[in-house]
Amino acid sequence: MPFGIPAIDEATPPVPPAQRPEMIIVTGMSGAGRSRAAMALEDLDWYVVDNLPPQLLPALAGMMTTVGAGVHRLAAVVDVRSREFFSHFMRYLTEVREAGTNVRLIFLDASDQALVRRFESSRRPHPLQGTGSILDGIEHERTLLAGLRGTADDIIDTSDYSVHDLARRVRELVATESELALRITVMSFGFKYGLPMDADDVLDVRFIPNPYWVTELRHLTGRDAPVAEYVFRQEGAARFVDSYADLLIPILPRYIDELKPNVTIAVGCTGGKHRSVASAERISARLREAGFKVSTQHRDLGRE
Repeated sequence: MPFGIPAIDEATPPVPPAQRPEMIIVTGMSGAGRSRAAMALEDLDWYVVDNLPPQLLPALAGMMTTVGAGVHRLAAVVDVRSREFFSHFMRYLTEVREAGTNVRLIFLDASDQALVRRFESSRRPHPLQGTGSILDGIEHERTLLAGLRGTADDIIDTSDYSVHDLARRVRELVATESELALRITVMSFGFKYGLPMDADDVLDVRFIPNPYWVTELRHLTGRDAPVAEYVFRQEGAARFVDSYADLLIPILPRYIDELKPNVTIAVGCTGGKHRSVASAERISARLREAGFKVSTQHRDLGRE
């Protein structure tokens, strides 16, 4: 397409630059928490490969794609468990970077005391201790990893970390703002069909008079305006539902702090058709006004 013709230039949308595939390599001292870091990355929707020989890094990077539903964010745990293969790690890391992949190296470390304590509590040998002690294995590993540690993009000292502290730290380093956002589901249900198995909070609205016994409303649902108007016209109903939503607003962000990004709030009435549906819709609207990302589901609607 020739340039310089204003009408054509204006009509031609700009082509966004292709995103480079991303790779995170998790490495470091045995016992410092590599497996827990890998699980935290999996929770953030990274494709994770554990105990990968470094020779396979270029091939694995070549399988990624920047378009479609393929793998475009890959994490690999590479460490001394790959034994003699590990000695050529830097060579293959350079190959991956030169091929155009954005690579981030995260190195996990901990004090000798913390590592010895963890190996003793797990009753597993250090992969490099051979016929020596756990401390012998740790010292050997530190020697092998000394140069690699200096090239790391991020170093995490897990000496005083719990497994949850480490997961939080990985999320802080890697996750985008959208990935850290809390996802809330407000679900209506009927008690006669049982409680939702995945409910974190349950609200019972059966104290509100049932629209089912109003002939003009029986065939409608809580999504219909006449039913919602009837439900919240009852004494205390609107204040109860609004107060419940307001009670949740300050505590919901704490779920993220506890590594729980998905929360299900269940609202139940007898059959899951009128009162719970209207209440779930009202709670969802109030939480959205407060800035939360909310989806609304009506589990038992249409089941009667």
